[in-house]
Amino acid sequence: MEPEAARGFLEDLVGEKRRSFATQRQALCALAFFFKEVCGMTEVDLGVRLRKTQPRVPVVLEVEEILALIAKLTSTWSLPAQLQYAAGLRRSELLSLRIKDIDLGRRTVTVRGGKGDRDRVTVFPEALVGLFERHKRALRELYEADRAAGREGVALPGALSSKMPRASERWEWFWWFPASGESRDPETGVSRRHHLHPSAYGMAIADAARRAGVEKRVTSHALRHSFATHALESGVHLRALQQLLGHADVATTEIYTHVSIGVGGAGIRSPLDLVVGSP
Repeated sequence: MEPEAARGFLEDLVGEKRRSFATQRQALCALAFFFKEVCGMTEVDLGVRLRKTQPRVPVVLEVEEILALIAKLTSTWSLPAQLQYAAGLRRSELLSLRIKDIDLGRRTVTVRGGKGDRDRVTVFPEALVGLFERHKRALRELYEADRAAGREGVALPGALSSKMPRASERWEWFWWFPASGESRDPETGVSRRHHLHPSAYGMAIADAARRAGVEKRVTSHALRHSFATHALESGVHLRALQQLLGHADVATTEIYTHVSIGVGGAGIRSPLDLVVGSP
């Protein structure tokens, strides 16, 4: 409960362990909250200067690697993985999609309350329409079975549970990627059907990449990186890509110009190729 101990902890994170800037900032905010809200201190100065870390070059998969990865996934994880790559979604945005958020007719995906609490619309691929229509019919059967069994409806975001208490039982609010069983809602203590767990999805992607022989450090976010990079390579304008990805600043989107073939500096051929030519 002494700020001096917290200061030493933060200095260790910054100097010795060299944690990322996001980790440093999270620890600082948590400690400031603890001293002010729990300990009742009015002023807290931990006196530690955080070390800014530079953004890392994203991991991008080739199309062949993505297809090989998807081929190693079970049916539970294959469809969300295909959609994440096809629409460039963050993991949390993907798994929390509800029936009303995908318009198969207009080929759009609407992200509600994404990063920064911003809504946006991104693309839905023509290639997945048939798969999602069949998946939707199976979901309807699961939804009807839940209603017939008298189960609790799905969790609702924000204050909607009090404003629209019956909406949780309506079809349009049902998950696109529901869990196989019920789990206890930590906020309300109610047992209900939640969406697929983010950690389980992330582990499934990493495991499939290993079994597919992908020689890169693959996380689920690599599918979003690959969407952005391949879109740039196909001629999508940087500003349009910024809107699809939901970036507040175009500078965040510009990181993909460093790994795109034929875009920006990455379009330069090696001098060795100019001298020797293709093998």
